[in-house]
Amino acid sequence: MEGTRAASRYAKSFLDLSLEQGVLEKAYADMKYIAEVCKTNSDFRTFLKSPIIKTDKKQAVLKEVFSGKLDKVTDAFVQLITAKRREIYLAEIAEEFLNQYNAKKEILKAVVTTASGIDDATRKKVLELVKGTGQNEVILEEKIDKDIIGGFIIRVGDKQIDASIARKLSNLKRGFKENPFVKKG
Repeated sequence: MEGTRAASRYAKSFLDLSLEQGVLEKAYADMKYIAEVCKTNSDFRTFLKSPIIKTDKKQAVLKEVFSGKLDKVTDAFVQLITAKRREIYLAEIAEEFLNQYNAKKEILKAVVTTASGIDDATRKKVLELVKGTGQNEVILEEKIDKDIIGGFIIRVGDKQIDASIARKLSNLKRGFKENPFVKKG
């Protein structure tokens, strides 16, 4: 709980700062990049969370890793987070910043989960369906989960449509348990 609260506060502060400095779009691109680095590199996440590595070493490594890739405001923010010993929350701060940015710009995020991926025609239909809710822009995130067997699951905000084969099988199984067969005889 502490991590998400701190991440939310730092993300909000950085969002406000980037608006004030007029670098919101650069900050968004930078935070997207930081979130991707944190998501794809487990060694980097381990490095950030290590209590053994001193703050000045972490600052030097972060400066080297992100050298020339971040705007000066974002770079200063990352250095500040590290100086305050909050670098363990860097991935969460980046994700929370992206969420707050999307909320501010009224961008809706839709997550589509399928067993094998979707083609362009289906992707277009999903985007049209979600845009029908009146939002300005939609970001479509696609996930593949073999466990749903077939069909799809669409999550938009706190709403979810589950039309997966796994859900239908689960409902069928529950129906058989609730309705025992009566022997005639």
